[in-house]
Amino acid sequence: MRTPLMRCIALSIAALALTACGGSQSSSTVGNASEASTAGKASEVDVPQGVLADARQVREEIRAEGGETTVGEWRIGYIIEGAEPWYEPQGKAYIFRQPAAGETHHIEIVPIEEKTGRTVPGAKITLQVIDSTGKTVETKPLNFYYAEFFHYANNFSIPASGRYTLRATIEPPQFFRHGQHHEQPALTKGATAMFEDVHIDLTK
Repeated sequence: MRTPLMRCIALSIAALALTACGGSQSSSTVGNASEASTAGKASEVDVPQGVLADARQVREEIRAEGGETTVGEWRIGYIIEGAEPWYEPQGKAYIFRQPAAGETHHIEIVPIEEKTGRTVPGAKITLQVIDSTGKTVETKPLNFYYAEFFHYANNFSIPASGRYTLRATIEPPQFFRHGQHHEQPALTKGATAMFEDVHIDLTK
């Protein structure tokens, strides 16, 4: 009778692949180009549909209702929509909050790690809205939201339709970071993104 170790070795040799005994197949595959292509397609299929929908929604909304820029390790997008309601935590409960009087727009910032495409949690973000004369209309800290995709946002009171500058200041998140002793930890530097000549319309 073959032991689990012997079966694992036999399967590895037959498949000409690197296989972890008792575990799943490694991402390193030995074979021809056709096999590599098939493996790539299989890995795409394995990605949860929610993850694919999240990335697609972010891309589409930034393209349709905002813009983006890259600063260092960060790719930062913004989205402008009408003022929105939300559930906010109060103690152990969640209270439904309608837009307050005078709030006109919901402005979202999506901080993304440039090299991986992942939305970064745990950051502190402040958004400043500046009018065409250089006057600050409003400055607010942004909340982290669960929605069609994770993002940071708040409702703002825009006084009139016109051209504005959005200044998003991102403080680096304080989460722990895996890595080797010789590596530079990721996302340890903050970023400031300036979006100029942004048209905000009160008629929508």
